[in-house]
Amino acid sequence: MNMHWIDWTIVGALVAVLLLAALSTRRHTKTVAAFLAAQRCGGRYLISVAMSMAMMGVITLVGYLEQYHDVGYNAIWWGFMEGPVLIIMGITGWVFYRFRQTRALTLAQFLEVRYSRNFRVFAGLVAFLAGILNFGIFPSVGARFFIWYCGLPTAVTILGLEMSTFVLIMVFLLATALLFTFLGGQFAVMVTDFIQGSFAYVVFIVVIIFLFCSFNWGQVSDTLMATDPGKSLVNPFDMGKEENFNIWFYLISIVVMFYCAMGWQGTAGYYSSAKSPHESKMAMMLSHWRYRVLMLVVLVLPICLRTYMHHPDFAEESSALKDKIAAVIPPDLEGQADTADPDAQKRIAQMRSEARAPLFMGLVFPKVILGLMCAAMLGAFISTHDTYLHSWGSMFVQDVVLPFRKKPLKASQHLWLLRAAIFGVAVFIFIFSLLFQQAQRIQMFCALSANMFVSGAGAAIIGGLYWKRGTTAAAWTGMISGLVLTVVAFWIQQQGAGFLAGLENEQLVAFLRPIFELTGQEMSFWIIVVVVLSYLLVSVLGGRESFNMDRMLHRGKYTVAGEESLSYEDGKTILEKLGWTKEFTPSDKIVAGVTLAWPLAWFLIFIVGNGWHLVRDGGIPKESWLNFWRYWTWFIFASSVAVTIWFIVGGLRDTIYLYRKLGGAQANDLDDGRVVDHQNVGEELVGDEE
Repeated sequence: MNMHWIDWTIVGALVAVLLLAALSTRRHTKTVAAFLAAQRCGGRYLISVAMSMAMMGVITLVGYLEQYHDVGYNAIWWGFMEGPVLIIMGITGWVFYRFRQTRALTLAQFLEVRYSRNFRVFAGLVAFLAGILNFGIFPSVGARFFIWYCGLPTAVTILGLEMSTFVLIMVFLLATALLFTFLGGQFAVMVTDFIQGSFAYVVFIVVIIFLFCSFNWGQVSDTLMATDPGKSLVNPFDMGKEENFNIWFYLISIVVMFYCAMGWQGTAGYYSSAKSPHESKMAMMLSHWRYRVLMLVVLVLPICLRTYMHHPDFAEESSALKDKIAAVIPPDLEGQADTADPDAQKRIAQMRSEARAPLFMGLVFPKVILGLMCAAMLGAFISTHDTYLHSWGSMFVQDVVLPFRKKPLKASQHLWLLRAAIFGVAVFIFIFSLLFQQAQRIQMFCALSANMFVSGAGAAIIGGLYWKRGTTAAAWTGMISGLVLTVVAFWIQQQGAGFLAGLENEQLVAFLRPIFELTGQEMSFWIIVVVVLSYLLVSVLGGRESFNMDRMLHRGKYTVAGEESLSYEDGKTILEKLGWTKEFTPSDKIVAGVTLAWPLAWFLIFIVGNGWHLVRDGGIPKESWLNFWRYWTWFIFASSVAVTIWFIVGGLRDTIYLYRKLGGAQANDLDDGRVVDHQNVGEELVGDEE
């Protein structure tokens, strides 16, 4: 076992603090709106930090560790392409601002307001099924991480019975996440996720400092420069042999980011929790700092791992790590490490890929740092699981069960039904994690399973929020086509290698192979193209009837008291029409200006760097790339420290406001997610209805 008693004490202390925080929220969660959306009282920093932590689960971190181990700094360079898209999304509050204007508690509730009740149920069911399928591997990836990281045995004896450590860890982790969700719904989820996020950001800074001290830049440089041609870790123009995370992966990521904004509902509670549409816009704008600076650890750590495994200075120490990695094999394939079965080999390779980073950290981290990182990763696991449990359980009740009821439930009954559904989701993902045999990279699996819903939902969401001529028939067409194509793609990813190997017709194999060799990311892109075209075509052919957008978005005479918002049509300048409206206070303008200037600056560097590489004879040498990345790393590290302090201070202020606001909030039992005649029940509109 790697952990010292001091390390376990650190982990226990964090759990105790989280439990006390969750208990403090219980008395404020008496209504459905409070359980689902914290009574819409969330501030920008609280939402940003908490939601970022919810999206930074163990599975996400393990996925990024895999990615950066394979491509190094190149992932950062091609990510700079996102700059213009991030700026447009930030200024406009793309999708999130308008969704918050609808005052819907769930995405599918908005879909009923915009389209129809039947479509709400169908979309809610598809989102729920895609969500729990995606969620299904989270407990197993997390449990394996802690077994490898802590050096735990595969089985332990309790009261004379031998029990699987893997099963026990999953039970403990899921039970903890369930407890937090049960106690205070979205209020508890948001507060505990903020605490975990703040703690994790500080720990990541400490871990980066330790790694900088343990591996000098000379050793790192030697390792980064020693890669084979076509698989460079520093020169983004020399990665042609990278199969998974090549340039197309990043180009498609930009398309997906824009198209699928808010489509994925794993963090659905945060989309409805902001105290105003403008606050939601600011929260989503600020949340991008997570990718820009706060996740530097997922780059530094795998680079140091590579250095440890391949640099001659660590040849003796790394032999133990290599032996541990080689010994990793799925339990059902024990004794079959040399099997010729391609699907079995993919599963073995995938599990060893997951195991590299936690085994490395368990070997090189000293006590205290070992405990701090374990506690941070425990927080990452809990934050993702309590958020996802809340999202998928709530979605099942709100969008699949509730629309069929003729009479509304009492608030107490409604809350217990939500808790029962959340418990059911936990049981499902526990069983799924025990039985499912994962054969591909984590990020590829997550992208493909999520695509079951978001590929079709993206067109329905964007068309519903921004185009008054988008029709219900078009929404149905897009959703069904996205679902069917994704199921086919999922089967290809899971069974494709074995299926092709069993075909005897060489011409058929040659025809199918390019399709079967597409990554999950590439399949997602082509599915999105088909869905968008089908939505547009059906809407254009469906007539010229227009939907009342002002009523849905509560604008003009439909404004809800206390939640006034502006329309881009009210703007006089180009910036105002894009979304830089009078809602921005002087301090908002400073925050937004800094936040949006960041991606612009790096995009300009991206353009200059690409141009220099193209015009320079032989391109930019890898030595120059290496020097650039050295200074970039130190700059991002300094920025991480500043942003961490900034967000923690802002989040504490928002948390205090949240407790005060909920303490005096007036209950509205009618605000429970029901829709009548394309309007949310329980709203008081100003002005006459049309």
